[in-house]
Amino acid sequence: MHIAVCIKQVPDSAQIRVHPVTNTIMRQGVPTIINPYDLFALEEALRIKDRTGAHVTVLTMGPPQAEDALRKCLSFGADEAILITDKVFSGADTLATSYVLAAALKTLDAAAPLDLIFTGKQTIDGDTAQVGPGIAIRLGHQLLTYVSAIRSLDPSTRAIIVERRAEGGVQVLQSRLPAVVTMLEGTNTIRFADMPGMFRAARQDVRRWNRDDIGADLTQVGLKGSPTVVAQVFGPKPKAIKALRIEGDTPQAMADAFVERLFADFPQLEAALLAHLDQLEAQGART
Repeated sequence: MHIAVCIKQVPDSAQIRVHPVTNTIMRQGVPTIINPYDLFALEEALRIKDRTGAHVTVLTMGPPQAEDALRKCLSFGADEAILITDKVFSGADTLATSYVLAAALKTLDAAAPLDLIFTGKQTIDGDTAQVGPGIAIRLGHQLLTYVSAIRSLDPSTRAIIVERRAEGGVQVLQSRLPAVVTMLEGTNTIRFADMPGMFRAARQDVRRWNRDDIGADLTQVGLKGSPTVVAQVFGPKPKAIKALRIEGDTPQAMADAFVERLFADFPQLEAALLAHLDQLEAQGART
């Protein structure tokens, strides 16, 4: 089997800055990490590798420094890493990003056919959850989103059975390969990188692809290929409401003081409770 894992190097969410003119994230001077959701996807791919001996290729679109994130993935156990980097890719929204990643995956598939493509459910810098589905649509693959567990995977029959988290509970879905799987958070725990893995990651070459290597259409990449317009980006303002201290000599006195203050602040609440009590008494009299 051949499994691809799409990851992203993202700014540390505690130190994100936004450009005041372009409304894009400023990455210079901001510490970066592997998108936490992508680590769940990587670990799931590595577990399949442990069971089946699959070949795991990890790839990302980003600036040259994103190579650090790929080497981290190699230290965990990925077999190969590809950095898709080109100045024309900068400023991409989810539509342009999914185009570049899909083009790279097509190039990779032509050399070694892909069976599974993993991504995290979303990234912490954009939170759109659109890139994984966008890749599946562009490649024409089956799409399995918000997957919480893989029940079975049979390479011989090209079938996969997964559990998918939904609002009403858990769905059990069977699909055919190739498929794109977006993993939910909390589904596993990324393994620790051992010393041989770290040495191998430091020595191994990370392949670099540009616009020519993936045959990219320049009208569909970067800012030119991004129809999304961000009108404004701002952080939420902290609320200035202070906690109210309720005091009393006894628990009953504190409860009475709380109720008194509650009804003082919300006078309509007292009338609604009294009406509800009258309704209950009327129902009791009828029964």
